[in-house]
Amino acid sequence: MPNSSDHLITELRTELTRQQYSRAVVDNYCAYARGFLDYLLRQNTPVADVSEVQVAQYLRDAIALFQERHGRSPGPYWHSIPRSGIHALLRLAQGQWPPTPIATCATDALRLAICEEYETWLREERGLAVASIDALMWEGRNFLAWQLNRHGIDSLMTMTVGDIDGYMDTRSPHQTRKSIKDVAERLRSMLRYLHRTGRTAIDLSPHVVAPLLYAYEGVPSILTPDQIAAVLQTSGTDKTPAGLRDHAILQLLATHGLRSGEIFNLRAKDIDWRAETIRIRHTKTHATSYLPLMVPVGEAVLAYLQTGRPMTDAREIFIRTRAPYRKLSMLANIVQRRLKDAGVKPAGKNGSHIFRHARAVEMLRAAVPQKVIGDLLGHRSAESTAPYLKLATEDLRAIALDVPGKEVRS
Repeated sequence: MPNSSDHLITELRTELTRQQYSRAVVDNYCAYARGFLDYLLRQNTPVADVSEVQVAQYLRDAIALFQERHGRSPGPYWHSIPRSGIHALLRLAQGQWPPTPIATCATDALRLAICEEYETWLREERGLAVASIDALMWEGRNFLAWQLNRHGIDSLMTMTVGDIDGYMDTRSPHQTRKSIKDVAERLRSMLRYLHRTGRTAIDLSPHVVAPLLYAYEGVPSILTPDQIAAVLQTSGTDKTPAGLRDHAILQLLATHGLRSGEIFNLRAKDIDWRAETIRIRHTKTHATSYLPLMVPVGEAVLAYLQTGRPMTDAREIFIRTRAPYRKLSMLANIVQRRLKDAGVKPAGKNGSHIFRHARAVEMLRAAVPQKVIGDLLGHRSAESTAPYLKLATEDLRAIALDVPGKEVRS
């Protein structure tokens, strides 16, 4: 076992170094991985047989040991370092982590089978985007676990409206009306699928109660042109690798109003420098658009590629600034940080979509047809573009209406 442990630690160090982790991180990960291997040796458990339950138990024991040695609890994020090292070790030893779920009882087997079939149906028959599938799958797994654990493997066929109401009650606290409506829509999808595949006696989806939202009742957040200029000016002064990356992303957001997923998936081959065009693969509609590569965007992206982007085999343009160097997966923190640096405080939400909203309003005020705006933003239908009309309401102030009245006689 010691020889095997030494061999695994050597392989782990080589792999982490290849992924360009810093020397300090490599040393920490390997130290915690070795501690976990020693724990497995005492438990007489092969590393190939480790489960998530055992990792969780080890981390609880490690926290208890820390308290015993130091007389206090570790910080709230202390466990993330040993956990990351252990996960890296298990990915190397088992080929993937977390492992594929394994059914331990008939209830688990049924839940996993339904989820696997449901995911295939969402992807292959409905053709939904990955983000939509992930949201639907989370709700589906959660509902099935809730129902089957409470009433057993045969409860789907005898499920009632009371069961549906009970589940919605567990999901409603501390949620906004919009969030509750989203939960209801995802639950309806799962219920329709269960009835479609003969697992429920009746279609219970129409009985899911959700708040009534009026069309276009919520006005999206928006940035003014001056605020956008301030954010771009501030980010443009940051010449660090993170600054060059963030400035290029902000230029794409402000100029083209892209979705976050469209930026994450942007690759170098999508930019035609000679033709000065940029190819956008829209994440929701799976359509492709070719947009003009504006000078500020091109210059910002080129500066990042030349001096800011780390060396990596990843094909995507925008990469994390810390190892492992892979494509970005979140824009919210970047946008919020850059807004704060520029002293810009939007009235509502402050995610990447506020740039998209601002771009739509700018085109509306320039009298660009709604259909053209929808095509440029990658909307599936005109209804998707309609909410942006609300954001141009201040233009109505420039319209004077003559109100008919009685003629005044002297």
